[in-house]
Amino acid sequence: MLYMVIVPIIPDYIAVMRGGAAGPSAPAGGNGSGGGNRSLLPARYPPATGGNEDVQIGVLFASKAMLQLLVNPLSGTLIDRVGYEVPLLAGLGILFLSTTTFAFAENYATLFAARSLQGLGSAFADTAGIALIADRYAEEPARSRALGTALACISFGSLAAPPFGGVLYEFAGKRVPFLVLACVCLLDGLLLLALAPPGGTGARANMPVGTPIHRLMIDPYIAVVAGALATCNIPLAFLEPTIANWMKESMGASEWEVGLTWLPAFFPHVLGVYVTVRLAAAYPHLQWFYGALGMAIIGASSCLVPACRNFGQVIIPLCGICFGIALVDTALLPTLAFLVDVRHVSVYGSVYAIADISYSVAYALGPIVAGQIVHTMGFAQLNLGMGLANVLYAPVLLFLKNVCQMKPSHSERNILLEEGPKGLYDTIKMEERKGMGKSLQPVGEMDENSMDSYHRDLKGVSEEDSSDYEYS
Repeated sequence: MLYMVIVPIIPDYIAVMRGGAAGPSAPAGGNGSGGGNRSLLPARYPPATGGNEDVQIGVLFASKAMLQLLVNPLSGTLIDRVGYEVPLLAGLGILFLSTTTFAFAENYATLFAARSLQGLGSAFADTAGIALIADRYAEEPARSRALGTALACISFGSLAAPPFGGVLYEFAGKRVPFLVLACVCLLDGLLLLALAPPGGTGARANMPVGTPIHRLMIDPYIAVVAGALATCNIPLAFLEPTIANWMKESMGASEWEVGLTWLPAFFPHVLGVYVTVRLAAAYPHLQWFYGALGMAIIGASSCLVPACRNFGQVIIPLCGICFGIALVDTALLPTLAFLVDVRHVSVYGSVYAIADISYSVAYALGPIVAGQIVHTMGFAQLNLGMGLANVLYAPVLLFLKNVCQMKPSHSERNILLEEGPKGLYDTIKMEERKGMGKSLQPVGEMDENSMDSYHRDLKGVSEEDSSDYEYS
């Protein structure tokens, strides 16, 4: 919601700071620079024609994703070292302070600083939150269901925030939407302290250090997933700043039509999450196919947008784009956790920082680059290019076809545990392994030959690299 809530507010608000007539206090039916109903428009990004004020607004929109992009490599490494709860709480605290500052900002510099701090908080809160879910729900299909629920909430926040911000700005003023969201951040932090207090367990002190983020980035499987996440979100990130002006120019869309453009897309997004979770539970070996299908749907839908001639028609491809994004995200986010489990150390901060980097690339470029592309090449060419990129990338996901056949390797965590328990976490895991071994072997058959075989296996493992894998 923080990413999108400023869309209907900031253009009018900056005009007010410059002495214009925009804003909720302007008379209804005012001049073209802004009127009472104008602030309800959720997609009022800067026009594609340039201008210093338009550039400032575009940079302000993108600054959150830009800082998030820069901080994510550091936040992922920190999360791997200190756990998930402390960075999540810190991120929520930063979001609370920055959003409150944004509510009371009176000049562009303060708006820019507060918006950038929101990116800093999101770099910790987003990454730690998704990583915490992946850690708590270690088995399928529970992991896919939990991540799917989180994705549905992300979709709701992104698509509901512009009408939410526009209505509150219209009837209660600029500060109220941000103060409400700041209170949500505060409430979320208090709930975190109550349900998962940082430092509440001693197990984290005995966890191995996660695989460095630079090693995860060069893992070919993780790189393919990250590329898919970035590519599939480009249409959404690039259409949000441009579709409002195109609808007005090409079909004479009214204010309320432009304002409700994206809201119906929430329902196919939730449907896509639900369908993918159910399919993944029944056919987990086809996760790559669900992602590829989603990218093909996104590509086809993007190409159809310029052909639409009225509001009812444009809703259909936008719903197709959001449905395809739901397929890709819901299929590939659990795949990232699985890849870390079988090829690296089962600590998830850095790998989900890579996922957040993928999203941030698209949303940092969108408000700045999309309008310029439309101005120089045209709206139809922009959509055809985005559609072609998704269709061409879909076959690349064939590279993930055999991922489900990988067996967990003897990673750093396993080697540490086989050296003997050194703390609460290791002791628990060792007892779990003993329990699993007893369930697989009849009582009384754990003889000296079995112990010799165990030690031979351990010796062989110590000579292998912890990141190696093998197929079943």
